[in-house]
Amino acid sequence: MGTKIRKIVVFDTTLRDGEQSPGATMNIKEKMEVARQLARLGVDVMEAGFPISSQGDFDAVKAIADAELGPVIAGLARAKEIDIDAAGKAVGKKGRIHTFIATSSIHMEKKLHMKPEEILKTAVNSVKHARTFTPDVEFSCEDAGRTDWGFMVEIVTAVIEAGATTVNIPDTVGYCAPWEFAEQIKYLKEKCPNIDKAVISVHCHNDLGMSVANSLAAIRAGAGQVECTINGLGERAGNASLEEIVMNLKVRRDFYQADTNINTHELYKASRLVSQVTGIRVQPNKAIVGGNAFAHEAGIHQDGIIKERTTYEIMTADSVGWKGESMVMGKHSGRNAFSRRMEELGYKLSKEEIERAFEEFKRLCDQKKAVYDEDLIAIVDEQVFADKVLWELDYLNTNSGTATIPTATVRLKKGNESFLDSGTGDGPIDAAFKAIERIVGQPFHLEEYAIDAVTGGKDAIGSVRVKVTCGDKTARGRGASTDIITASIKAYLSAINSILMQGEIRTKNGV
Repeated sequence: MGTKIRKIVVFDTTLRDGEQSPGATMNIKEKMEVARQLARLGVDVMEAGFPISSQGDFDAVKAIADAELGPVIAGLARAKEIDIDAAGKAVGKKGRIHTFIATSSIHMEKKLHMKPEEILKTAVNSVKHARTFTPDVEFSCEDAGRTDWGFMVEIVTAVIEAGATTVNIPDTVGYCAPWEFAEQIKYLKEKCPNIDKAVISVHCHNDLGMSVANSLAAIRAGAGQVECTINGLGERAGNASLEEIVMNLKVRRDFYQADTNINTHELYKASRLVSQVTGIRVQPNKAIVGGNAFAHEAGIHQDGIIKERTTYEIMTADSVGWKGESMVMGKHSGRNAFSRRMEELGYKLSKEEIERAFEEFKRLCDQKKAVYDEDLIAIVDEQVFADKVLWELDYLNTNSGTATIPTATVRLKKGNESFLDSGTGDGPIDAAFKAIERIVGQPFHLEEYAIDAVTGGKDAIGSVRVKVTCGDKTARGRGASTDIITASIKAYLSAINSILMQGEIRTKNGV
């Protein structure tokens, strides 16, 4: 008989740690859509947020938990009663509270100003308090990669005794090497007397490019849960990439003697959705889900692929849900066909959202001969996931040229009212932005501006993403249109609306 294949618990933290990646903030609609896709993907645990951090985060975690999508919903909490109370209320009795405290010398001394015995007592009390809300409690030794191994054994033993069912050993700053990290997990298994009463988890960051390697090394050493994110999103250099870990275990099942419950055919769809809602593009040479992951340009590779795909492909594009082609829709496509295609692309939209997106689709059909999947995704991104609109574009006229001062006339709507103004600038987009500022009555600073063609061709939709600041407020916005100036204005207004919705900036027009 062969060695038994272990099932590794996949703990996805895209909605929590992934969202902490600069610029990756999601609104509640976007979080819910990503959560649904993670459920289709088959993750075992979904860390939906950090409930104490804001009312918005609490609401998002609770909404996802109440939806009962299938995976266990986790909420993060510092080892403080107020954090644990918020997480407990958000995730409910069926959820998981993930509480943590730093255990490395540098964190204890420089950040927390606490002695090891104080850390130990706080950890135990936090686990006991979390158990009053749910039997599913995870405890993390923050910066475990730089923690004294003897103290790590002491605190892990104590929190398991207090009721922790999962103990997480995170390489918080991406410091460890795979061989070293594996030895740390082995040491914990050998020295911790009650380790068999809890699942060992690992959460690796990618500061030295080792997050996936460290995670896999830990699995080989006996870890039973791996914490990761779609596309490797996360703070600084990111987290371990879910798709890379999952496909390593699938392709090299013989070596790792481990596998997951992930439906790998949903990987590409999940990657694309997360990229779309966060605005963080996947690099072309990214393993598993990058645009070039299954491309072959070298002649010798092409020859081998033609003769036998396995000569240069260790997995198929279909195995990760990448079809290599887009379905084309056009003006003769009806509402039912449109709705069905949106479902196939992974979007679960309400009747009202379908109606709004379909109207935009029909307008786009008048401008383009063929509408591709990428165009449909851009429509949903703009029409469905947008935050509440205060200001919206009603009319635009621009004039520019090599011997002309660029000007823009913009009319915006706010409710049933319309406001018209003009501006000049370095170009038509700059002129339009200045006209908008005149109407809104508030100066804004454009920090970042990026544009991408959603599909090929001269009639391609242009997708614009911006980062805008006003005082201490920052927001990102996105817009899409076959006209790049219009797309830019939509993105700028999206960001401005987000800033104004924060409620502290007053303008001359009463926002």
